[in-house]
Amino acid sequence: MKKIILLTILAAFTAIVFACGGGSDNSEEAYRPGGGSTPTEAYKNLYAAVKSKDTEQIKAQMTLTTLSFAESVSQQQKAPIEKVLENGFTASTFSPSLPEMRDERIDGKMGAVEVWNAKDNVWHDIPFIHEGGAWRLAIGDEFGGRFKSPGKSRSTREREAANLSGNNQIEMRPPSNMPSGMDANVKPMVPNQGPPPPPPPVNK
Repeated sequence: MKKIILLTILAAFTAIVFACGGGSDNSEEAYRPGGGSTPTEAYKNLYAAVKSKDTEQIKAQMTLTTLSFAESVSQQQKAPIEKVLENGFTASTFSPSLPEMRDERIDGKMGAVEVWNAKDNVWHDIPFIHEGGAWRLAIGDEFGGRFKSPGKSRSTREREAANLSGNNQIEMRPPSNMPSGMDANVKPMVPNQGPPPPPPPVNK
């Protein structure tokens, strides 16, 4: 799949969100099927939909803003929407069985749950928003700045505690400009830095 620049997608997507009134909570007023009663249940339903390869069920687990984001990615990559959504925007669904989940947090309509991503050997903090009567995946909302974290994840707290104690550990994490749970379906393009500098002269 052709790589794209995340900032280009973000700029285009943000424009779509504002044009459609994405900053309001109008989507909360209309009930939609799908989602879950908790962020954890919402992830389980997303995982089941991905494994069943049911694009309509995958869509039902996502916020309207995330669906708009998926359409934007589809257009940018010139890829069918089914391909963009096939892993539910999270690499954790590559797991052959339901991955381990922990540390569910809720603050108002914002929620998150950590899911173990065995593919990259890292915990991903996956965002959810309560919309249309249920919790739904909010990757698009996180990209557009609408998602507000319900609090630091357990892995973040543990990393901070390790840093304070001087026990610095290397941890694999996604790029800083990518939402923590995002799948490789949306890949950043590293800008060309030019040729490497010449080696220093050798003293004879």
